[in-house]
Amino acid sequence: MALIKTVRGFEPQFGPDCFLAENATVVGQVELGSKCSVWFNAVVRGDVHYIKCGDMVNIQDGAVIHCTYEKSPTTIGNKVSIGHNAIVHGCTIKDNVLVGIGSIIMDDAVIGENSVIAAGAVILASTVVEPGSVYAGVPAKKVKDVGPELLNGEIDRIANNYVMYSSWFG
Repeated sequence: MALIKTVRGFEPQFGPDCFLAENATVVGQVELGSKCSVWFNAVVRGDVHYIKCGDMVNIQDGAVIHCTYEKSPTTIGNKVSIGHNAIVHGCTIKDNVLVGIGSIIMDDAVIGENSVIAAGAVILASTVVEPGSVYAGVPAKKVKDVGPELLNGEIDRIANNYVMYSSWFG
């Protein structure tokens, strides 16, 4: 069973049909919508500020979601995939976003809807990623627009697949 802890009087809240891997950690002021998943060794740590996730958010293996004390909460929209070993810290991620494997998104960044953050990219603090963009590199910069092939073939496909993968685990 996942490690679920109340911190400072805040107990994590889960919508229907959420999957939490046995060694996932979810603590404090965290809200997950419906059909969300938190995978193996992932940490969602709402101890110092709130973390709110919409529906169909998947937080893949080893990812860390955190925030900054009394300054920067983390808000994640609907149909968002957080790739393996990514770090999402004190930022806002809008709907229909793919956060690539090993990427980092820092405080007060805003990731516009229908966007892709490439694997290994570093989104610096306070960066605004325009909707429908692909950002890559260190520090990350816009490299192209998201076309239908990325929106349907990657963003939608991965979010939908993770709902299916969750069903395999009971």
